[in-house]
Amino acid sequence: MAIIPIRRAGDPVLREKARRVRTIDSSIHKLIEDMWETMYDAPGVGLAAPQIGVSLKVVVIDVGNGVPPIALVNPEIVKRSGERKVDEGCLSVPGYRGEIIRSVKVVAQGLDPKTGKEVRVRSEDDLLAEALEHEIDHVNGILYIDYLPSPDALVPMGNAPEITA
Repeated sequence: MAIIPIRRAGDPVLREKARRVRTIDSSIHKLIEDMWETMYDAPGVGLAAPQIGVSLKVVVIDVGNGVPPIALVNPEIVKRSGERKVDEGCLSVPGYRGEIIRSVKVVAQGLDPKTGKEVRVRSEDDLLAEALEHEIDHVNGILYIDYLPSPDALVPMGNAPEITA
């Protein structure tokens, strides 16, 4: 396993629509292991493969709160319900936060990397709904800052670096 540098806003890979994974093989398992290690080291609650420079549809999420960690290959949101304001941040936009609208509940589907079978993940936890939407946005080339009403709505936290969208 390895800790991989996290790409920051302005890196073109974060704006690409990631490629679907055709075969879950040892390279995908290694990628997921590296993603877990990188996410926990950051620390964060989720990470998408493009954030470490790999343009593949793979995400890992661990929100804690008794919710088991989740790894999904080729994830997509299949159902959303409700709206709420959240104060969101991102490992690829370090030192900033912004208030955006996210769903109250979501249902996501993708492949379980261990079995290769399709699974559905239902968010019963607010943070899990937010993390699923956030990470799946990443594999579609979307950053949370895209949902802000204006660049002025991005709030620096402490000594925030300059970003380029």
